[in-house]
Amino acid sequence: MPIHCKGKMNMKKKNSKTILVALGTLVAFALWTFLIRCVDVQPIGPNGSRVGFAAINGAFHALTGVHWALYTLTDWLGLVPIGIALGFAVLGLVQLIRRKSLLKVDRDILILGGFYIVVLAAYLLFETVVINFRPVLIDGKLEASYPSSTTMLALCVLPTAMIQLKTRIRGDAVRRAILGIFVAFTVFMVVGRLLSGVHWLSDIVGGVLLSAGLVPLYALAVKQRKNA
Repeated sequence: MPIHCKGKMNMKKKNSKTILVALGTLVAFALWTFLIRCVDVQPIGPNGSRVGFAAINGAFHALTGVHWALYTLTDWLGLVPIGIALGFAVLGLVQLIRRKSLLKVDRDILILGGFYIVVLAAYLLFETVVINFRPVLIDGKLEASYPSSTTMLALCVLPTAMIQLKTRIRGDAVRRAILGIFVAFTVFMVVGRLLSGVHWLSDIVGGVLLSAGLVPLYALAVKQRKNA
């Protein structure tokens, strides 16, 4: 068999594995969400709000406590991924205006726009269909907390931005420095949100699972487009 044929077969196998793992992770997220609604649901939240996996969530919340300074910091830093997303949106808009056709906008930017729409749809869905309320009151009110939107935002926007920057920044040193900052920022946001005490442990896990299922599909879509 010619070498290029073997290469194509190996790529197809790798892509198929990526799809299976990503879809499996999304199924795990759906199952996790279902279990939260069914397993050990107890009124341990503020105002008697009921929470799934009550024993685990309650114990972890008691362990971490509530750190309002960390909550405020991560809340404000949540504007960073929003700003990055807006930056790519502006890039796409500039290309559209200059090239006078949506079909001439970079395909990876269009795919990224579609990815952002999916993430936004997921956020709006869980704001409407409340799975859990926060373990604390925000401004005296109950707020939906599943999945952690800040966690999801960081884990969806930052990794996809890294994929974009790998091809758009030519200088190796600059690219490595920016990617390193993005990785550190993402880790800080997830850990910070986990330890701030404004989410149940299951909220963070849900945000991680959903993001881990969506981002590989985006990466694969971009890769497929470039190889087309």
